[in-house]
Amino acid sequence: MSMQLIEVYIPKHKYEDVKPALDKFSQESVWKEYEINDRVLMRMIVAEEEVEEVLDYLEAVSSLSEGFETILFPVHTYFSRETIKEREKEEKDIKKEEKNEDTGKLLRASRQELTHTIDKKSQLTMNYTLLIIFSAIVAAGGFINDSEAVVIGAMAIAPLIGPAISVSFAAVLGDLRRLWQSISTLVIGFAIIVGIASSFGYFFEEGTQTTQYTSRTTVSIADIFIALASGAAGALALLNRVSSGMVGVMVAVALLPPTVTFGISIGQMLWVDTYWSSLLIMTNVTCIFLSGIIIFFVSGIRPVKWKEEVTINVSRILSTAIVALLFITLVVVLILSM
Repeated sequence: MSMQLIEVYIPKHKYEDVKPALDKFSQESVWKEYEINDRVLMRMIVAEEEVEEVLDYLEAVSSLSEGFETILFPVHTYFSRETIKEREKEEKDIKKEEKNEDTGKLLRASRQELTHTIDKKSQLTMNYTLLIIFSAIVAAGGFINDSEAVVIGAMAIAPLIGPAISVSFAAVLGDLRRLWQSISTLVIGFAIIVGIASSFGYFFEEGTQTTQYTSRTTVSIADIFIALASGAAGALALLNRVSSGMVGVMVAVALLPPTVTFGISIGQMLWVDTYWSSLLIMTNVTCIFLSGIIIFFVSGIRPVKWKEEVTINVSRILSTAIVALLFITLVVVLILSM
């Protein structure tokens, strides 16, 4: 069983109210560490699946009173005499039941951990900008030389998975600030790629005669399934703290090459190819957003007090509905264009 350590600094005048509430949560161990500067430090060893509930409570009380601070740490090993005996006794009886429960639901990190990760991935940083520039240059060069290996290398360094998956996560939370931040970062990334690819397209006409280019000037039903799978894989990687390296390549497959094709076609003023590559981009982006939203929703991602907050619910429903409507529209356009 995975566990985590929660450290919480509690104002002394609030300790008697908060301690009984924390005791009600399921925990392996809890202890009072020390008192300093009118605050009490409490430490709790909590099962991973219970962490979000405890953090939600602490987040709620922290918003009502000053002086609270909460820190979450991963716990790699924890045991005591009691836990050893208890686990030996229960292991045989519940092993099969735990296996069935684990395989029947999506395991994930707490909402607070995921939100912290999303904040980092959705920000427009110098590293993000430079990686976008380098990946666009490498990809455009791969198109000019008709080198699949070079294009794959460009997809490996393109950091598009971060803001793309962040859009889905923010939509499920109904968090408009994070939603627009993620969209802005993604759009700026696309703009940089299009600008660089357009320059290559203007100076290198042979770039439009390669298989890397022509294969991205058509859209098929298979592209929809590829993009849906990419978005779902990206969301699952985030939920389970899996390294996003290979998954990032998968997402970039659906985003980087079509965008380079779009830029090159603009550089050569090939407006038919521009239309088809833009349709492929929109289809892929929408599919990634939609599958990410579905995975996050199924995993149980919810904002705090989401049932009481009308604004949050409206924004969640509206953002999901827009993505779904856009997806349906693109599928219809695709079918009619074939």
